[in-house]
Amino acid sequence: MANLLSHLTFLYGAEKAPQYLDRAQKIIASYRERIHIREDSLTEQDSILITYGDQVQTPGQKPLQTLSEFCKQNLAKVVNGIHILPFYPWTSDDGFSVVDYRRVDPLLGDWEDISAMQSHFRLMFDGVINHISSQSDWFKEFLNDDPHYRKYFVVVEGSPDLSQVVRPRALPLLTSFSTPSGEKRVWTTFSEDQIDLNVQNPEVLLEILDILLMYVERGATFIRLDAIAYLWKQIGTSCIHLPQTHRVIQFLRAALNEVAHHVQLITETNVPHLDNISYFGDGTNEAQLVYNFALPPLTLHAFHTGDARILSDWAKTLTLPSDKTTFFNFLASHDGIGLNPARGILSNADIDSLVNKTLAHGGLVSYKHNPDGTQSPYEMNINYFDALSNPHGDESLDLQIDRFMAAQAIMLSLVGVPGIYFHSLLGSRGWLEGVRQTGRNRTINREKCDLQSLQRELADLQSLRGRVFAHYRELLSARSRSSAFHLHGKQKILDLHPSVFVLERISPDERSRVLCLHNVSGKEIRFSTNYESGTDLLTGQPLESLNITLNPYQISWMKL
Repeated sequence: MANLLSHLTFLYGAEKAPQYLDRAQKIIASYRERIHIREDSLTEQDSILITYGDQVQTPGQKPLQTLSEFCKQNLAKVVNGIHILPFYPWTSDDGFSVVDYRRVDPLLGDWEDISAMQSHFRLMFDGVINHISSQSDWFKEFLNDDPHYRKYFVVVEGSPDLSQVVRPRALPLLTSFSTPSGEKRVWTTFSEDQIDLNVQNPEVLLEILDILLMYVERGATFIRLDAIAYLWKQIGTSCIHLPQTHRVIQFLRAALNEVAHHVQLITETNVPHLDNISYFGDGTNEAQLVYNFALPPLTLHAFHTGDARILSDWAKTLTLPSDKTTFFNFLASHDGIGLNPARGILSNADIDSLVNKTLAHGGLVSYKHNPDGTQSPYEMNINYFDALSNPHGDESLDLQIDRFMAAQAIMLSLVGVPGIYFHSLLGSRGWLEGVRQTGRNRTINREKCDLQSLQRELADLQSLRGRVFAHYRELLSARSRSSAFHLHGKQKILDLHPSVFVLERISPDERSRVLCLHNVSGKEIRFSTNYESGTDLLTGQPLESLNITLNPYQISWMKL
């Protein structure tokens, strides 16, 4: 209780905090008997699929039911967690403009369909609490001048200086709407359909608390806080990473600890690395998991250049503030490959090279506004397979698959929980037809799959998707068999060769060690190590003396 009061006092002042504490505790108490506590902790056997609720479709069946059947049939021993991207009623941004936080989109299914997945997979739900749809009841009531909702949104009056505000997209910050009391200019960080919530109003924070606890009751063991860095608005500041935003997360963490200590918060902050990891807080009071946003562009750079040194040097800095936290490692998601996390690690020339390569490989680039009025690349919109291998090139498919799987193996080998986007699990190529249909760059890696066609591809080990999926199963199986890959184990980044990303993974009890070798180049590499013997987890091949030869893009995970 003391923690909750402290956070509310910081946010809303000593006078108002006690009354809101009382209301927060009543909300928490109302869920105490309704939430099932999971006592099992995360291990090396945990990995999470990132997918849309309608990712796999079949005629005459609810998409969530189709997804559930597909996952049970094909992924039950491959991944054990599923992040179902926003499955609530929505109006834009493929789900991230939520109309009603408490309902399942009837076009996808219902809460029973969500609950049916719980017995087989841990579930991650999105807390899209920075903004809500302009078609939501909350905003409609605001437009009707309902007194309760009048302060649910951020209204800007006059002409304040907003030049310091960090903008993630090249769109207007404020959008005008007509109300009975006159025109209102409302804060819209991401689009005119995504209306930012005003968390400076404690009523909004209590609504958010109730919604997130409802998600836990419905089976969420992870709650992803979408775009959380922009949550608190204060004119005259950058409106990103503000102390109040961190306090809101701390409040939510403290509330969850009281009634659902098994639930883990994961923050989605597509920002430079040091800002990103600030959401661990002190290691006990904010997010348990943080997206490792610098990993995708740095890994891509390593393979483009055939040089792993920048990636290795950065990976040496990956430390955790406590054994209660870890990274959410990923290379691809429903969004593109963010560039901001790489700034300050890669040079401007390196970033320009990534952008140019993306365009050459048939991808697209999204831009953001800078405070000085200029624009800069913000995100590369391309499937990760195409980002690594030019779909119009003449390389053999074998080489392209080896390159792609080597990149995935780097992600899987690092300390943390792997997040695997649906299309990465399949090695999908870009969907430019989708971009033409929607006019949105991000559609390029959001293709929906027909269940029967997909099953045929996965069964065909000569097809791209069948081969990538089979390789992925092997990697995840090997990872789950060794406690060296425990998310709270240790890792040592080693400099054995410039073209090889090398790390030694060590189990928490230090009884199991695996040397992970990944050739990021298209050349054969030879070098020696100080280790005496090992067994390759992927092939079972024993080595008495670790004089290493790696073929182009070869992976070798050696149990020492």
